[in-house]
Amino acid sequence: MKKNMPISYLTSSGLFRTGLISAGFIGAALSGLTLTGCKQTSKQGFTLQADITGLKDSLIYLIIPAGDSTKKDSAINKNGHFEFSGSIPEPAMAYLETKERYFELFLENGNITMTGNADSADKIKITGSASQTEYDQLKASIANITDQEDPLYQVYDSVSKLKDSAAESNIEKKLDSFRMQRRERIKTYIANHPKSPVSLNEINSMALTNPDYPVQEKLFLSLDTTMQNSAAGKTLAKRLATLKKSAIGQPFIDFTQNDMNDKPVIFSQYNKGKYVLLDFWASWCGPCRAENPNVLKAYNHFKNKGLQILGVSLDSDSTKWKEAIRKDGMPWTQVSDLKGHKNEVAAQYGIEAIPFNFLVSPDGIIIAKNMRGTELEQKLAELIK
Repeated sequence: MKKNMPISYLTSSGLFRTGLISAGFIGAALSGLTLTGCKQTSKQGFTLQADITGLKDSLIYLIIPAGDSTKKDSAINKNGHFEFSGSIPEPAMAYLETKERYFELFLENGNITMTGNADSADKIKITGSASQTEYDQLKASIANITDQEDPLYQVYDSVSKLKDSAAESNIEKKLDSFRMQRRERIKTYIANHPKSPVSLNEINSMALTNPDYPVQEKLFLSLDTTMQNSAAGKTLAKRLATLKKSAIGQPFIDFTQNDMNDKPVIFSQYNKGKYVLLDFWASWCGPCRAENPNVLKAYNHFKNKGLQILGVSLDSDSTKWKEAIRKDGMPWTQVSDLKGHKNEVAAQYGIEAIPFNFLVSPDGIIIAKNMRGTELEQKLAELIK
């Protein structure tokens, strides 16, 4: 729902990262990517040399989106120094990960350096990547907004644990205001930088974290054709085509999946004259489990007033799935094909990050989505008198 709200990203290789929402381009189609190891250099490729004090992990992993999966390489950390090299067909957001930390950077062919302290990931200095320089400029342009947002998330976590709904709602309204300000500033950046891979990355990030098809299609079409026709641009175009089908105002996409007793549930038969919340989650998704009490509260409040919930789990382990349902006390119908991140219903609805939900009206139209915290109850209160 909001920038920096916990979320779990998905790729065809499984869970990519659970944490705070960043502007990362999770699904770039970089089919020409090669990683050649930390010792080899290439005049036509990239070298990445880093000196990061306080970095104690013995292995550092470089993860780069590649089509519907990721390419991964490792390097040995020697007192904070490590190196990678390879080649990449076009600039893309990449990630450096350890057991406890991650860093993001725009990777492109050339000689790139990283310096800084492991405890200040947001202050790592990256040189040698023109795309990274553009990304730094974008972050600087919204810093006065994010600097006000970040403390609010810490407060939000505290009041959430206290189950203070009024305080949660008040903070969410403030965060919404900051989110809209930040979004408008990013849209201005995109308008002024139609040839930048950073602009393309930002549109994809919007499509990932808060899909709004009409807005994102307009932004995408405003890009230069070099960006639209890039590998990453073509991947985003396909994603937008999927999101168009599950946009607000569209009829729901029908499907059939089995419930916990292995009996088929047909969504069109489930949606009969009531509001239905289609809730995507998984037992392994920490943010989903943290959100489940909010969904349960909304269900208990509105279950006798015309609300049904249908949970769609991106689990692959039946035992863990059923155990999570029992522990979280979710009494509504749950379905899954137990294909994990390749869940067919999630693919139909364009789900790449969870938790995520859709609210379907009694006449079968998608009327809201991606509601979290107190927002879900507030929306239902508006609709169900």
